[in-house]
Amino acid sequence: MRSVSPAAARDNYLRAARFERPDFIPMTFAVNDACWHAYPQEWLCEQMERRPFLFPDFKAPRLPYTPDYSPLARKDAPFTDDFRCVWQTAEDGILGTVKHHPLADLAGLERYIFPDPRLCSGIGPMDWTEAARHMRERRGIGALCAAGLRHNHTFLQLCNIMGYENLLFAMSDADPRLDRLIAGVEDFNAGIVGRWLALDPDVFGYGEDLGMQTGPMLSPALFRRYILPSYRRLIEPAREKGVLIQMHSDGDIRLLADGLVEGGADILNLQDLVCGIDWIAARFGGKTCVELDIDRQNVTVFGSPAQIDTLIRREAETIGRPEGGLMMVFGMYPGMPLENAAAVMDAMERYAAA
Repeated sequence: MRSVSPAAARDNYLRAARFERPDFIPMTFAVNDACWHAYPQEWLCEQMERRPFLFPDFKAPRLPYTPDYSPLARKDAPFTDDFRCVWQTAEDGILGTVKHHPLADLAGLERYIFPDPRLCSGIGPMDWTEAARHMRERRGIGALCAAGLRHNHTFLQLCNIMGYENLLFAMSDADPRLDRLIAGVEDFNAGIVGRWLALDPDVFGYGEDLGMQTGPMLSPALFRRYILPSYRRLIEPAREKGVLIQMHSDGDIRLLADGLVEGGADILNLQDLVCGIDWIAARFGGKTCVELDIDRQNVTVFGSPAQIDTLIRREAETIGRPEGGLMMVFGMYPGMPLENAAAVMDAMERYAAA
């Protein structure tokens, strides 16, 4: 697949999202930072340099290369985020887990201080002047301007603050203090949303994981009572500006997906084999733009290159439409064979024009 200019890629992305007959399926291949110490760096650079369609902004670093790992993904370096949640990981580049929940007991809510969206993103300092410069630079070359809340912005932020079980107990008990906690998180998120929207993005992302391997992390009833109303209020300012709304969740979200679309999603990012290709096609094909997260658990890790090609071809043909409505993304993590990683790249390039 040939390289595409930033302006052409932006136009094609917007047409795919709006069912306006794009020239190709937008494809994104993301290399997790941990891959740089798990695989030969020369191989990664060679693959990325010769695939400008998948890696349009890639410039090979000087080797050996050590990424600037996210503070949430630094081995042996516990990190306290802006909500006072303490993160820890066992491997550089792999997002850690929260080991300390500052409000495991809601009795401390009255003393809890929420972070300031003027100064931070929720996971560290935020330089809004630099963000504005970056957006101007993107707009100057005609590239897509994308922005979004941090991953884990609402439901998972509450999990991080309280702990998953404590949060579900509070929801099930209808603890009135929970509404005050949600309001505080939402106020912070609204401040972030407003500042990003002032920079006129094309698309705004609201990403957090709501699903487990089988089923959602909370019931549809609790989702609609506690989480979806906040989503709707956070989405409304972007919708009023005509910004495309992208929502993402890993896991089995089949019981929640309709609520996400009702809440305002123009583009729904969800996992292919966890939710089911045929289910996704029947539910959203031709109606809501699907940003399909290609399998990272089964076929691409344990299958053959031929099986990978078959999978991606089937997805493009089953969910895709000539009028658009399909994007595809893949995240490469340590553990998959290099020949399989190359096979995913080949198939994404091959079926982009399907």
